[in-house]
Amino acid sequence: MNRFSMFVAASTLLTGVLFAQTAPSTQTTTVNQPSTVNERRENQQDRIANGVGSGQLTADETKNLESREANVNREIKDDRQADNGKLTQGERAQVNHQQNNLSKSIYTDKHNAAQQNYKGEVGARQANQQQRIAQGIRGGQLTANETAHLENREQGINQQVHADRSANGGKLTGAERGQVNGEQNKASRKIYQDKHNGARQPK
Repeated sequence: MNRFSMFVAASTLLTGVLFAQTAPSTQTTTVNQPSTVNERRENQQDRIANGVGSGQLTADETKNLESREANVNREIKDDRQADNGKLTQGERAQVNHQQNNLSKSIYTDKHNAAQQNYKGEVGARQANQQQRIAQGIRGGQLTANETAHLENREQGINQQVHADRSANGGKLTGAERGQVNGEQNKASRKIYQDKHNGARQPK
């Protein structure tokens, strides 16, 4: 290699090194930053939706989790209204503490022995309605408060089915199936109404 070629090669290499040192990094630096209040509650709603859809969360567990979530949402809304749309540092710390507790409860409820059980024709309908609720949670169409009320209704149906089966050797009579079907029809309409009423889970 002659001296001119060596000079060109060295210049090219030096230019590349200098450019690499001065060029702005395209990597994001937000990986280690804590999630915002809104990001956390959206993440927790997704976790609840997954638990509802998989049957890891019973209607009772979901009702309790979503009632707590609704309380946190109300607190955030009230605090922001009192502070021109923002949360103070102390308010953020308090909400973060509540979200930590809720996160632990979601994990515990999803990994305990309780499971949503679906049996027979009635069970298939219950499973379908839980899937619709899960989709509404995941898509933000159902608020935490709406979900808590829907799951309270589902819990009541589950208790009725359990009591009827316990009294009849594990089966439902024709009249009992008709009664449960009527309750499920009402629950189905309410799911549809709540998913299409314009109320959205805050983000």
